[in-house]
Amino acid sequence: MATQIFVNLPVKDLDRSVAFFTQLGYTFNPQFTDENATCMIVSDNIYVMLLVEEFFKSFTKKDIPDTAANAQVIIALSSESREQVDAWVNKAVAAGATTPNEKQDQGFMYGWGFQDLDGHLWETMYMDPHALHQG
Repeated sequence: MATQIFVNLPVKDLDRSVAFFTQLGYTFNPQFTDENATCMIVSDNIYVMLLVEEFFKSFTKKDIPDTAANAQVIIALSSESREQVDAWVNKAVAAGATTPNEKQDQGFMYGWGFQDLDGHLWETMYMDPHALHQG
């Protein structure tokens, strides 16, 4: 069995977060969805658990960082092309996200990201396989 990853993120308003990520094309597993949480399917082995803040707090004694002032993680996903990078971020912005950083173009690697409605940072990057083999 392949290793799976479940990223757990606190959210202020679950319905609002589901609507946001639905606009980006993600779907959710109804088996793991209730008023406290949902399981967003990123790929066959990557899932994001969106947990209402009070429910999230039941898993840790630590405070939830204020995402307006602090960053705890950057969730980075690969893309198949530069165009896919831009399309994903543009969809997020159209759904209400912001772009805290400029696009990064290093020739062999191209990336960009957004801050979601709860302040979580997301990035996507495309790495040119031909340029990688030349370096």
